[in-house]
Amino acid sequence: MVSVSSPELVGHCSSWIASYLSGAGGRSGCRQYGESVRVGIVCPYSLSVPGGVQSQVLAQARALRALGHEARVLAPCDGPPPEPGITALGRSIPVASNGSRAPLAPDPACGRRTLAALAQEAFDVVHLHEPLCPGPTLVALVLARGPFVGTFHRAGASGFYRGLRPALRRLSRRLGARCAVSEDARRTATAAIGGHYELVFNGIEVAPFAKATPWPADGPTVMFLGRHESRKGLGVLLAAMAELPADVRLWVAGRGPETAELMGATAGDDRISWLGQVGDAERAARLRAADVLCAPSLRGESFGVVLLEAMAASTAIVASDLPGYRNVARGGREALLVPPGDAGALAGALARVLGDAGLASRLVAAGEARAQELSSERLAERYLAVYERVQALPSA
Repeated sequence: MVSVSSPELVGHCSSWIASYLSGAGGRSGCRQYGESVRVGIVCPYSLSVPGGVQSQVLAQARALRALGHEARVLAPCDGPPPEPGITALGRSIPVASNGSRAPLAPDPACGRRTLAALAQEAFDVVHLHEPLCPGPTLVALVLARGPFVGTFHRAGASGFYRGLRPALRRLSRRLGARCAVSEDARRTATAAIGGHYELVFNGIEVAPFAKATPWPADGPTVMFLGRHESRKGLGVLLAAMAELPADVRLWVAGRGPETAELMGATAGDDRISWLGQVGDAERAARLRAADVLCAPSLRGESFGVVLLEAMAASTAIVASDLPGYRNVARGGREALLVPPGDAGALAGALARVLGDAGLASRLVAAGEARAQELSSERLAERYLAVYERVQALPSA
């Protein structure tokens, strides 16, 4: 595994940027569109690996198509594309980033495929998620033709941003519009490269969760969804379980570097079910069946998509009181929020929701309304307005 701020990766990306700064880049005179837009959505992360950005990209493409527009996703894939409408750009490698591992494809072959696909498709608008991330989005911004819209997801400092700050500041001017999915993401991008960012929250496809058939459950059930790494706080939730009644069950979905250690520490506790990686249908079915979705993250959350999924599935939420989660759930309204890392407070909040049907019902009702406010359909309509604005800008 390499680091996103490794000298090799920074040097590799520097050569791309240098080619733009010397005049290789350019913006097309894209045609004006009427009712239908052809959008190329570029994702830097492998679509074969579950992740918040990946799920947003795929949902955005589906929502745009449902509204009568053409949308194609360009992204790395470590196997067959997960659904139609995707151009696979090659395989990924795990890159250390933001306390986690990002499945990126910063190799030249992926870059060539990206440029070839963009040239062939001649999209009206190219939408880059994490536009300055090493790999296809950065290659597109440096060497392809726009107009470009960039959506920034990352919250937290970046060694890559620090290493290439002057060049990235200049390169980012190629973006006709800059969007950020949260205040944290906006602050991160502003501090790194400056500029103005429009706040455009992530969205949720409500129907797959709202209409899922609940998974069979045996008693009061808490669910955890996420990568098993320190910043996600699964260890805190496992400690909280020791304070909950014996009939409470915990479903743990996902995998990560701490899986083996955490499973070993809880060996013999038959209340805990280790599910591994679950598919979309099982994810929705288990969320529909769970009494509570617990998101005990400690840091590094730009936006709580998993909270939106629970809201769409009519599931109550207990989560850490983090700025990224507060973008989605307001404490005492759509969720109970507790101090990060406090196992006692987490256990208390879980016990309250599991033991108070009235409280749980109020949280669920507010969550369902919030999910409708932040639906993928509304997000697509918001982005369409951004696309129209960017398309109208004069060619550069």
